[in-house]
Amino acid sequence: MEIRLDGRTALITGGSKGLGLAMAEKFATSGAEVAILARGAEALAEAERAIAKTARTKVRAFSCDVSKAAELEKTWRAVMGEFGKVDILVNNAGTSQTGKFEEITDAVWQADFDLKVFAAIRLARFALPQMKERRWGRIVNVLNIGAKAPRPGSAPTVVSRAAGMALTKVLAGEGAPFNVLVNAMLVGLFATDQHVQRFKRQGGNVPIDEHFREMGTRIPVGRIGDPEEFANLACLLVSDAGSYVTGTAINVDGGMSPVL
Repeated sequence: MEIRLDGRTALITGGSKGLGLAMAEKFATSGAEVAILARGAEALAEAERAIAKTARTKVRAFSCDVSKAAELEKTWRAVMGEFGKVDILVNNAGTSQTGKFEEITDAVWQADFDLKVFAAIRLARFALPQMKERRWGRIVNVLNIGAKAPRPGSAPTVVSRAAGMALTKVLAGEGAPFNVLVNAMLVGLFATDQHVQRFKRQGGNVPIDEHFREMGTRIPVGRIGDPEEFANLACLLVSDAGSYVTGTAINVDGGMSPVL
């Protein structure tokens, strides 16, 4: 089945690397116009060039710290000025901030919620009215499997991700009568720059491919995921082919999560 997004406009936060970039590339090659948001201007420019090599649709990069309300609103206006509408919103920006509970300060908690929860709330608040008016819209919240199965030492990220699941359900219920479908995709382990950088910070002394193979031994399917695999499912969810799926949180993890 070929999935097409012709005539649609997508906005993807955290769109310059990893899963965000993979989704941007997939959406663009499927016919959508794409706006990617991220903080690093250099990485954004590189991502924009990479997408342009394989897609013929309009792709624009916007430098934005989505955790800052005023900056996000300014960027939203710029996106609307460039594209005129947003049919597909993917809230993908985030980090894996974790620590021992008693050592996590208010500032760390606040920063985590600003980035992962309030950014998604604000963007949904911008996008939802126009989606309802056109009676077509898709929102995908990219979360983590820890949202369903939190482990000790995994706060604050699992708490903010669990809030993202609740937000998904609320938006899905309010959007469904208007054909605005809202789902969450819960990430397991994928071969992304985030894991490469973490490996380097930890002083890894083996080739990265070998490190990824070792990570894969913890997963039932025996390997970590390729970002393209994540993007394929995202493309289905934001297309007309996913027209009866809303209000759900899908584990995309090779069977890693202990819960459904």
